Amino acid sequence: MEPTSPASPASPASPASPASVVIAAHDEEAVLGQCLRALTAGAAPGELEVVVVANGCTDRTAEVARRVPGVRVVEVARPSKTAALNAGDRVATGFPRIYLDADIPATVATVRALRAALAGPGGPLVAVPGRHLVVTGRPWPVRAWSAIHRRLPAFEEGLFGRGMIALSEAGRARFTTFPEVVADDLFLDAIFTAGERVQVASVATRVEAPLRTADLLRRLERVRRGNATLRAAGRTQPLGTVRPADRTAWLRHVVLRRPWLAPAAVVYLALTATAAAAARRPAPAGAASWGRDATTRAADPSATRG
Repeated sequence: MEPTSPASPASPASPASPASVVIAAHDEEAVLGQCLRALTAGAAPGELEVVVVANGCTDRTAEVARRVPGVRVVEVARPSKTAALNAGDRVATGFPRIYLDADIPATVATVRALRAALAGPGGPLVAVPGRHLVVTGRPWPVRAWSAIHRRLPAFEEGLFGRGMIALSEAGRARFTTFPEVVADDLFLDAIFTAGERVQVASVATRVEAPLRTADLLRRLERVRRGNATLRAAGRTQPLGTVRPADRTAWLRHVVLRRPWLAPAAVVYLALTATAAAAARRPAPAGAASWGRDATTRAADPSATRG
């Protein structure tokens, strides 16, 4: 992994061109307002170009986005994250190009740190923040699973699991459009080498662990199914080098180095095995094209204001 980048200045002058932030939002009324307020608070004039793509929404996602000054809203009928990302890319103009999940309350300071990490000739092409996995108040199986999961090397080396990825202009030129897959972050991880990426440890996103064990199992099943689909597509399409699944990393890199985590590993193995078995079955008819855990979307009081 590349060395981490120092934080950017807290209050830089307005840049010559904005950083573009593309947010694909499907029924995110409950959390989108918080995300946008956190992102735009303290931003200098012209520093950010924020594009929210409300796709297949049945709630007031687009209305919530329009309430935030300076945010551009694009609406598409089909619920699809990759289709939404491509629609946002068609109207976004700035770089770095940042893809942000609607439930991640990232700040402009994080954007500045990622932008600084990508600045200059010969620098990395893609940057991600660190990750803080929130497990407060979760049941013990979720906490046990998280104790193993957050220590896996793939989540230090990879671009996924953070809800925020920044590409330089040269990095975005690496591909034309996002392929129609669920695992969009694994796709980006596949097309950049270790020397082309950087993790900026001075900033981090807050990622909410599932609230219940059943929610965790459903999330793991969706992730397994999406990753398997991308790996299968990579055998017939030029999708880069898709990271192979490492089924023993939990033992080699986590438990053998921290034997006190052995009880948590038993829970981790049981949950991942259960999810893997479920993922091998055909997806239910009419399954949503968006794979996410809606239970962690805590209601945003401002979303209900007229």
